[in-house]
Amino acid sequence: MLLFFILGLLVHFVFFGSIFDIYFTSPLVHGMTPQLTPLPPPAKRLVLFVADGLRADTLYELDENGNTRAPFIRNIIMHEGSWGISHTRVPTESRPGHVALIAGFYEDVSAVAKGWKENPVGFDSLINESRYTWSWGSPDILTMFAKGIDTNGHAHRPTSREYKDNIKVVDEGMKEIVSMLEDFYGNDGKTAFIFTSDHGMTDWGFHGAGHPSETLTPFVTWGAGIKYPQRVSAQKFDDAFLKEWKLENWKRQDIHQGILPVDYLNNTDLFKAESMFTNAVQILEQFKVKMTQKKEAILPFFFTPFKLLSESKQLNILRKARSYIKQRKYDEAVSLCKELIQLALKGLSYYHTYDRFFLGINVVLGFVGWTSYASLLIIRSHSSFTRGVSKEVKKPSHLLSCSFIAVGVLVAFFLLIQDCPWTYYIYCLLPVPIWYAVLREFQVIQDFVISLLTFPPSQLAGYLFIFTLGIEVLVLSFFYRYMLTAGLIAFACWPFITQLWIRAKSISLSWIFFSLLLAVFPLMPVVGRKPDIFLVIGAGSLVLLLSLCVLTSLIKRKDRFINEELLLHLFQMLSIALSMYVVYSTHHSLLKKQGLPFLNQIISWIILASSFVLPLLSPTSLFERLFSILLSWMSAYLLLSTGYEALFPLVLSCLMFVWIQMEQETLQQSGVSYRQKVTSLQFTCNLDITQFRHLYLDDIRRAFFLVFFLVTAFFGTGNIASVNSFDLASVYCFLTVFSPYMMGALMMWKILIPFVLVMCAFEAVQLTTQLSSKSHVFILQHFFFLVKDYGSWLEIGTSISHYVIVMSMTIVLMLLNGLAHLLTTKKLELYGKSKSHLI
Repeated sequence: MLLFFILGLLVHFVFFGSIFDIYFTSPLVHGMTPQLTPLPPPAKRLVLFVADGLRADTLYELDENGNTRAPFIRNIIMHEGSWGISHTRVPTESRPGHVALIAGFYEDVSAVAKGWKENPVGFDSLINESRYTWSWGSPDILTMFAKGIDTNGHAHRPTSREYKDNIKVVDEGMKEIVSMLEDFYGNDGKTAFIFTSDHGMTDWGFHGAGHPSETLTPFVTWGAGIKYPQRVSAQKFDDAFLKEWKLENWKRQDIHQGILPVDYLNNTDLFKAESMFTNAVQILEQFKVKMTQKKEAILPFFFTPFKLLSESKQLNILRKARSYIKQRKYDEAVSLCKELIQLALKGLSYYHTYDRFFLGINVVLGFVGWTSYASLLIIRSHSSFTRGVSKEVKKPSHLLSCSFIAVGVLVAFFLLIQDCPWTYYIYCLLPVPIWYAVLREFQVIQDFVISLLTFPPSQLAGYLFIFTLGIEVLVLSFFYRYMLTAGLIAFACWPFITQLWIRAKSISLSWIFFSLLLAVFPLMPVVGRKPDIFLVIGAGSLVLLLSLCVLTSLIKRKDRFINEELLLHLFQMLSIALSMYVVYSTHHSLLKKQGLPFLNQIISWIILASSFVLPLLSPTSLFERLFSILLSWMSAYLLLSTGYEALFPLVLSCLMFVWIQMEQETLQQSGVSYRQKVTSLQFTCNLDITQFRHLYLDDIRRAFFLVFFLVTAFFGTGNIASVNSFDLASVYCFLTVFSPYMMGALMMWKILIPFVLVMCAFEAVQLTTQLSSKSHVFILQHFFFLVKDYGSWLEIGTSISHYVIVMSMTIVLMLLNGLAHLLTTKKLELYGKSKSHLI
């Protein structure tokens, strides 16, 4: 068993790491011939202003009185230069945004290895290709370019008075700098100015994703070589911004990264055509280098070139473009160069992702193999389907061993002659021993198939349909949160499908009520839009009310050691009350611009630390320990809440308490003898293994319930695939100084609290149903492998995050299972010997 878990973790880490070779590799190439435009440039110098985190709408829009917040920039738009919207790309972060602006390429995803702080691969930029460069700004941006924080928006949000007033400060500062520079150079008319932003920001103060408020940034340029304002009678765009901004009569020219915006240039048509031709040749050179690198690394008969841009087509386009320029057909030359740029960019992407399908197939083979192997181990060791199969591992046949050795040697030789990276050997060779282990269990596979054939076809088809439907719902819930609502509504119907509605009406009604109540949360807007502190206070009040009910029952008990338990319960209630006070007082202090009170900060950290210890002081009886965990962790969760999500762990925990009772009723209904009631059960480290039983089909349903509840715990109040789904105000009870790592850790802990609550409840389910935790962990891993979406090989972005989430859940599952086991079974004694509670 220990060996299996070690191998399982190893396999998971390999698959987790595979995304770095499949997706997170640098697209940059080196060794191109530098290209220059043969005509003299209109400007001798460029001044680039970058307003970190500035949204286009906030700059261009008028205030409530109809006045502009940036009179200097507004004057430039109407009298001196050209303007538009720059359409940036994800990730909308400072480092990649500045790289795109200054170096001219999209995000280098290999920078994930450097924590997104610097680029691991050298690159050229305007800075190292210029004779002299002076730069002022944030040190985390400037040092990156020396090698080759938008804090206002995070703190106050783009809709705040502080954010909008800051635009006035920026505008005045720019006016002063421009005037100083023009005077210094004697107004020689040889300075070009650009004002833009690296990314925007959401209404709740985050950036990093692809919302229009994050990707639409201002672009204003004037000076040498730039067109003057152009008045127009009408303009067609897919948005209504022009009318909102009162700029419908001033020509707007949007730009996208990578292509020279020649419409901004105030120069001859010849200059525009030559500049675009140089731009096209630069990108074509990158394409050629990338193609050569790939061609040299692959055997000739395996190499498939990019068919849309053959060598003959390259030469033909270049000759034709040069001919158009000589014939003074400049518009045709520009159009042809743009076509060449698009083809070259597609070709660059083609060769950059050339190995992606090959690696993806190998990783999928490994996934499927490991899932099959885990399933076979469950069937052989923990089920009654294969009673005739020996539990001992039989020695494999000589032919089978030799066959897989031969396959492994062939794969290694194939990779060797292509000079593949060492990681390719791992991804391609790992499926070989995994499938070898699967085929060693051929007898188990045969007996299992025979057992399945004993089922009536209609019943077997029904099981397969429900199983497949459940898996699809889980997969879709990663993309559409409302699928969790659909699943929870289906869960609410469970008592009607079985006989539970007749046997246990009160428990069934509770199950239906809390299932439907929990189903509301995935339909709510993602946390981070409209903080409502009164909902947090309301959630705390409900927890206190529930605690009072439990306290009343404790006082009525005549337990020998009631004083110790009573004091602990009162202390936990005090923690809840303190959390409510801290949340309320911190909120009002920040509204008054008085900052985070130091006492509130100290109390918050003490409550967070005590949430780990207090449950270990409570009795090990099932309901008392679980309720103690809920109280301790709810006090910490309230401090990290800003709205309706504060109610989520409470409703989830209530459903978990009902689930425990429902499972015992289900077990009794199936005919399994059970000697104890739920209220008398004790968590213990030394379980009687003689009480454990084999797996039944109903245990697969229990495992599915757990996986579904875990996914609900992750996605119920937000999309953890994107950090910007969460409100930065969540951590203001702990710190207000911008600290991305500490804030990120606190938000991740907020996410994990509901997750661990579910795991603790499942510890109780395993106890009530007399099932070994090892058996269910096998099933859980199997489910998570099935949840993995294979579409992640086709696109980067959200699907990568989903893949990481699934892989992280499978890796962390055993660790959190261990934490849940610790929280439910261990008991700390403050003094004296361990005492036995009378039951």
